[in-house]
Amino acid sequence: MSVDEAGTERADGGADESGWDVDPDDESGLAVLATVGRQIKAWRESAGLRAAEFGAAIGYGEDQVYKVEGGRRIPRPEFLDRADAVVGAGGKLSAMKQDVAEVRYPKKIRDLAKMEAKAVEILVYANHGVHGLLQTEGHARVLLETRQPFYPQDEIERGVAGRMARRSVFDRSPAPALSFVLEEAALRRPIGGRMEWRRQLERLSEVGQLRNVSLQMMPLDCETHPGMGGEIEVLKFGDGTAVGRSSGAFNGRPVSDPKQLGVLELRYGMIRAQALTPGATLAFIEQVLGET
Repeated sequence: MSVDEAGTERADGGADESGWDVDPDDESGLAVLATVGRQIKAWRESAGLRAAEFGAAIGYGEDQVYKVEGGRRIPRPEFLDRADAVVGAGGKLSAMKQDVAEVRYPKKIRDLAKMEAKAVEILVYANHGVHGLLQTEGHARVLLETRQPFYPQDEIERGVAGRMARRSVFDRSPAPALSFVLEEAALRRPIGGRMEWRRQLERLSEVGQLRNVSLQMMPLDCETHPGMGGEIEVLKFGDGTAVGRSSGAFNGRPVSDPKQLGVLELRYGMIRAQALTPGATLAFIEQVLGET
């Protein structure tokens, strides 16, 4: 199925994509979409338009209109803008883009992004790849496209969008303290081909030069370290609380108990001590870029 950037129906007869499917377990998201759908339907009927006429006017199929109005489909921003113009809503439907903005991402991604947005310090050891906060769009897309069993294209697009939205953590003010340790193999694997690999390395170089970011690499010649059991992530908040998780501790469950967090921080501290310094890591990235 081929879909253009705006999500409109293609001339080759492919089905139009007005948005994303709704997660049936996302109660708060369903409530928002039900409200948005009712408003769209009310404005359409007030304008005296049948669903088919309305869809034709905004470039979407009748079935997609019914899905959006019934709260079963997440409308893209373009859908709301076009709908607003056609029914003469004076910006009221376009304004609902803010309500829909968060719902477009899977609930677990929204929950994670909310925690990251509140954190004053984030510690990350990624044991097998480039962490999501550091990925380029192309890198993230390739990873999602190669998962087994295959993700539907809808889920891939939502996953990529959600991952890119999380990168807003780098734009926050005041800036949080961010610390990342990546394995050398993650920097050497050309995921997505040579050009995408270069873009990913350039992104890492860019982020690693930010004053609030510490980016380190664990070299392959390090025989063993405390992260061999799995990734580690710890988020600390302004009120002194924190939450952490590691696939190599506490059965992979999120923990907030100070003693359990202490274990994760101890392991992370030892990992950082064994990794290359931030300066040496940036020099290594430049070296690899020169080799590509």
